[in-house]
This record gives sequence, structure tokens and C-alpha cells, in this order.
Amino acid sequence: MYINRQQKKLIKAYIALFILIFTVINWDNVSWMFNYREISGLAYDFFNPYQNSNLLVSANTIPVQVPVTSATTQKTYPYSSKENSLEIPTLSLVTPLVIGESTDIPSLEKNLDKGVVYYPGSVLPAQTGQILVLGHSAPPNWPHIKHDWVFTNIEKLTVGDKIELYFNNHQYTYLVIQKDIVPRGQEVGSDTLTGKNNILTLVSCWPPGKDYKRIAVSAQLVD
Repeated sequence: MYINRQQKKLIKAYIALFILIFTVINWDNVSWMFNYREISGLAYDFFNPYQNSNLLVSANTIPVQVPVTSATTQKTYPYSSKENSLEIPTLSLVTPLVIGESTDIPSLEKNLDKGVVYYPGSVLPAQTGQILVLGHSAPPNWPHIKHDWVFTNIEKLTVGDKIELYFNNHQYTYLVIQKDIVPRGQEVGSDTLTGKNNILTLVSCWPPGKDYKRIAVSAQLVD
């Protein structure tokens, strides 16, 4: 079938309009494509995947010492039919909570692709001590691939913000009490551990997507 010049122009215009409408509707998922820094970073990582073997250890998978005590409480908490998960209403965040079984890097990396990770060695909810939850972060407008982005915005949390932890069919409510930026390799603890309370600490790399420091947001269990 012969297509004249006018028809070709109309087809091109239609294609351009379609791309424009698609981009506007899906801007949150495609905006990263227009960020030259992210594009150049992706390209560099693609062509230089092993430029520094030390950097293959993610900021989110550095083993961290967690203060633990064995004392338990007798309090009960609401039943929930939800799967193990973490919810932060302020950030409109709902993510699976993966119970880590090993601290080796490949295992943690695999788990982090599925959600946030309940770090092995952490106490149970309602026990006295600290729960450590690891999650990836990414630069602004990063596409929601796997769970690379899940803790990108935890720096926006402020004192009093609520964090809901669903674990073994029970709901545990925490309120944010502390936020810190710490150097790599430094123990991630909480100044508010008293030996009688339960502290949940969310940990990710800082700034988002970089391996410079760590951000730790701590919240206390509400009885």
C-alpha cells in the first residue's frame, strides 16, 4: 500500500503524541531515563561491573553488631492476618519483611531483592533489645525495580512518626525517637536502649544509592 508524504507526517505526529502521553502518564517510572547522571552511572556500572571488588559489598549488607538481651515481656499484641511486612504510613510505604537466615553477603543481597530484611541476631518483637531491619535506597526518581528504592525516603521520618511491623501474625506499633547518620563500619545502636525496651532500627546507605555512610532511624515499641 502506498503511503504519501502527508500520511507519513500524520503517522510521525501520532507516534510522537503517543510517546508524549505515555511518558506523562508513566513519569514516575521513566523520569530516571532523563537524568543524565543516573544514565551515565548505569552505563559505567554496566561496562565496569568489577571496577572495585570492595564495592561489591552493598552499603545495606555490611554486618552490624546488634545489642541483644534475653529478657522477655509478657505483654500481648493485636492479631493480624497480614504476612510479615513493614508499613510506614507517613511515607505510604508497604513492603515485605524477609526474615534473614544468614549474614553472608549473597544471601542478604538475594533477600534484599524481595523486600526489607530482618537481620539475623536481632531480638524478637516485644523482647528487650534491638531489631535491625536493612533496606536498599536509590537516587530520586529511580525506577521501582525489585526493592532497590524501598528505604530511599526514610530520612524524611521525624520523631513521633509511626512504623507498623507485622511479624508472625501480630501487629507491633513503633514510634520514631531517633535518627542518625553514621560512618561506614560504625556500630549501629540506639542511645535509647534501656535494657527494658524494644527498639526497631531501620538502616540503609546514605546518601540514597551511595556507599558513603549509613542512615539509622530508631523507633520504640508502643506497649
